[in-house]
Amino acid sequence: MEMPPEFKKPPMTLGDWIISVIIKRLPLIGFIMLIVWAVDSNTDPDKAKWAKAELIVKLIIFASVMIFIAIIGFGVFANFADEIDWSEFD
Repeated sequence: MEMPPEFKKPPMTLGDWIISVIIKRLPLIGFIMLIVWAVDSNTDPDKAKWAKAELIVKLIIFASVMIFIAIIGFGVFANFADEIDWSEFD
């Protein structure tokens, strides 16, 4: 019986993980590399799963921040909308 290909490769070393985390923390390059690592078939399977998890977490945080900004923005607009004399715009 032949071993699956993911078991033939040696596991990622600590140095590989450190370099991956440092690259991930670079503002735009890190995001692009996470996408590359998540979809590339030659990437180590554990690294691909980690990249997918990081992208999902980034998406959840981004959506949460956008919702928070929208709520605050609507609140500020509603506060200022009460003080505007809308009859001047007719």
